[in-house]
Amino acid sequence: MARDASVIAPEVARRIKFVGLDVDGVLTDGGIYLGSAGSGDSEQRFEFKRYDIQDGLGIHFLRKAGIKVGIVTGRVSESVRLRAAELGVDDVSQDATAQKVKPFLEMLARHSIDRADAAFIGDDFPDLPVLQVVGLPVAVGNASTEVRAAARLRLTKNGGFGAVREFTELLLKARNEWKAVSEAYVAERSLKTS
Repeated sequence: MARDASVIAPEVARRIKFVGLDVDGVLTDGGIYLGSAGSGDSEQRFEFKRYDIQDGLGIHFLRKAGIKVGIVTGRVSESVRLRAAELGVDDVSQDATAQKVKPFLEMLARHSIDRADAAFIGDDFPDLPVLQVVGLPVAVGNASTEVRAAARLRLTKNGGFGAVREFTELLLKARNEWKAVSEAYVAERSLKTS
């Protein structure tokens, strides 16, 4: 039964060892800025995406809690490669044909994680096949009706506007790990006086 975000059952939260993320509509607001420079054979295409900084910190907190994070997207973008590297994401699949299930299951196999121990956050039709095979399917606040229906957890925040961070807080609080992870982060960046 799907429920709107407020709490994840502790027994479900403790099982999660891998969190898969879509990009467009989850890590971003779904908007894509396209442009090009040059002409003819020397023309270069550029694609820009906007990422939410709080989502990035949420990914950092997941990894600090020992949870693997993977990105599965139906577009190929240098922006995704750069953001994944910046965040130290454990696995990335960019497939221009939007085939997501096979690469996602391959990620789980590489990390020896059962799909029942994985969550996936999605927003639209290309994410439905993955949402149907994971233990915790999650929809962002502005997900399509079909994705919301398939999700066991419905977030209140929209994709690209803190949805991943919202999920991270819910998951780590249900595991009773939020306080330790967030306080450790602050302590690492505080002035030390001795």
